Amino acid sequence: MTDVPAALKPTKPAGPFSAWEFELALRYLRARRREGGIALIAIISYVAIALAVMALIIVMSIMAGFRNELLDRMLSFNGHMYVQGQVLVDPDREAAVARIAAVPGVVSVSPLTENQALVRAAGQTTGAVVRGIRPQDLDSMSYVFDSLTPEARRAFGQGAWGGDNILIGKALAESMGLRVGDPITLYSPTGADSAFGNLGGLEKTYRIGGVFTSGTADFDRAFLFMPLEQAQLFFGKEGVWDVIELKVAEPDRVGELTQAVRAASGDSAIVSDWRDRLAAFWGALKVERVAMSIILGLVVAIAALNIISGIVMLVKNKTRDIAILRTVGASQMAMLRIFFISGAAIGVAGTITGLVLGLVFCLNIGAIQHFLEWLLGVQLFNADVYMLDSIPAEVDAMDVIWVTLWSVFMSCVASLLPSWRAAKMDPVEALRYE
Repeated sequence: MTDVPAALKPTKPAGPFSAWEFELALRYLRARRREGGIALIAIISYVAIALAVMALIIVMSIMAGFRNELLDRMLSFNGHMYVQGQVLVDPDREAAVARIAAVPGVVSVSPLTENQALVRAAGQTTGAVVRGIRPQDLDSMSYVFDSLTPEARRAFGQGAWGGDNILIGKALAESMGLRVGDPITLYSPTGADSAFGNLGGLEKTYRIGGVFTSGTADFDRAFLFMPLEQAQLFFGKEGVWDVIELKVAEPDRVGELTQAVRAASGDSAIVSDWRDRLAAFWGALKVERVAMSIILGLVVAIAALNIISGIVMLVKNKTRDIAILRTVGASQMAMLRIFFISGAAIGVAGTITGLVLGLVFCLNIGAIQHFLEWLLGVQLFNADVYMLDSIPAEVDAMDVIWVTLWSVFMSCVASLLPSWRAAKMDPVEALRYE
């Protein structure tokens, strides 16, 4: 006895993708015991597509989260726009700073000075970049500011040691065995000016007023913060600014503020933004993301091709049914749609399952990371290696839509090929050997 529906004599012709076509297609997927091979291949195809979609969503979400988190930390540390040029030494530079701060969209304006120095403490010597910043501008670097204790924030530039307290990164403090209050000696290759010229090689001992963490180990290891006036005196740059750093409300639209900032800074100013300084880094991240999307997209395509073998076997086992349906009036396109629906159903079910599993994984990735670290007793995400101390994941709606459409499209393409073979089958030849 075949699986042909009882009612095959409708009063009017059924349209494309009618209810009886869906009913028959889904019935074919529920194989009987003697047709277990078909069900097994369908299950394998379903699982393969689900795992491929889940992997693609997880990887793209982690890469998007890594890119956004790392860029956010780097921009928080380094700024969004920079003003250099003659404006830094103009007598009215304070007025220029006020004009820049009044530009709509500019959040903060910070004069800075940066210099390299040798750091010696606890019998160890290393190099570092000393950044001089006004105490009132410290909160413009949100990750650094938030990681400091209230005492360290208050002490910066005016605490128990006056301007002689500095801030160092957690990675540097741990590598040199330093704590808050410990002495630390800095050596400047350029010293302060005197009546006898530049002294050069100035050395001075400071106190550690606080330990910060930016979440990026490289920054924590390489940078120290000092009050701007102290940095100017120590490096022989009294009254000199190296750059004016800006933070804006929308870093992605920083180009729209270039003209306004240039006009506020004056004709002698040179204005640049983070896209100029991080162009190579940002470009590498985008290329890597596109490459991974293509590679994992091919994995989804390969998983969808498993549907072909399942539908081919289904067509072979349902040869008699096809012949009977064609004999009683079913068209070739109706047969194509029936087996197409069977294959597409596998792909759609696998896509939905993979989509749900991928989203659940991404939304709970922090808890999963902590559980695995507790279970295995190891740190899965080392900040010294990955520059971040946790696995970020950010689900992008466009990525999810792209993955879903790509998976369904490949499933439909894979279902179409064997379905076309079923539609072209001659009913006379099919029944000859029955």
